Amino acid sequence: MITPQRLVVLRAVVAAGSIRAAAANLNYSPATVSQHLQALARETGLVLFERHGRGILPTAAALHLADSARGAIDELDRLDRTIIDLRHGQSEHLAIACFSSAAQAWIPSVAQVLRERHPQLTLEISLNEPYDGRGRRAPDIDIRNEPVDLPPRLIDGYHRHELVIEDFLVVLPGNHPLASEFVIEVARLQHEVWIDHDIYDSPTGQIIVRACQAAGFTPRYSARLDDHHAALSLVAAGLGITVLPRLALAALPPTLTTRPLEHPRVRRRIVAHTRRDPRGSRVVATALSALRDQVQSPA
Repeated sequence: MITPQRLVVLRAVVAAGSIRAAAANLNYSPATVSQHLQALARETGLVLFERHGRGILPTAAALHLADSARGAIDELDRLDRTIIDLRHGQSEHLAIACFSSAAQAWIPSVAQVLRERHPQLTLEISLNEPYDGRGRRAPDIDIRNEPVDLPPRLIDGYHRHELVIEDFLVVLPGNHPLASEFVIEVARLQHEVWIDHDIYDSPTGQIIVRACQAAGFTPRYSARLDDHHAALSLVAAGLGITVLPRLALAALPPTLTTRPLEHPRVRRRIVAHTRRDPRGSRVVATALSALRDQVQSPA
């Protein structure tokens, strides 16, 4: 079995570009780093580095191994932190996974309620879009998007709670010709230049692309990124238009305006999945109630 710490050292050397730099970052001696790399080469039977002038370069095998090791190292780190928490008696936790706009708009108030009612609780929040990232623990509450025209998605081991159905709006510069319209048909955006805020094709982005396909076109992008705040900045700079759910538009720059869409109406269903684990049911119920309050009466 491969020693996990040697994979950590490998990733550090690949990232730093040299043994000496990696040793400084890890607070090891260069000799210790070299020993770890040599032992890892023996364990794997791979050539991991080649001489290049006075330094070394990682082989293709080393780069692939370092990239593939990330998930295993993250899982071990999560396990280590759980052990530390248990050792110090911090056994009450709540892990919430959600998308960025929910984390910004809803989670602060939910966290306040949890803190008041469960002062010893440790709350862990991780983003599940666009990367479907994982926190230290499997989420107790997983807040996700769904297309409204597809069957509801069920997750093994979780209860499903529908929170709200939300409209998407097109975001335009205030002086855009379409800004004079009250409602805009999706097909009228065919010849516009778009800013894509969801380059990794998460459910939010898929809903928008499917709406465009239903209107008979594929968006033409001037920029693609993975942050809706940055996308709004590019729209404000005149580089195109974008389409975002209402929840993501709380901090709209003053030079921009929004309009609803029709034919098709672009919407998403927001659902909270709660883990079927009786040990945390009391805290989960508190969080779910606070989340519903935020959805119905946002601050």
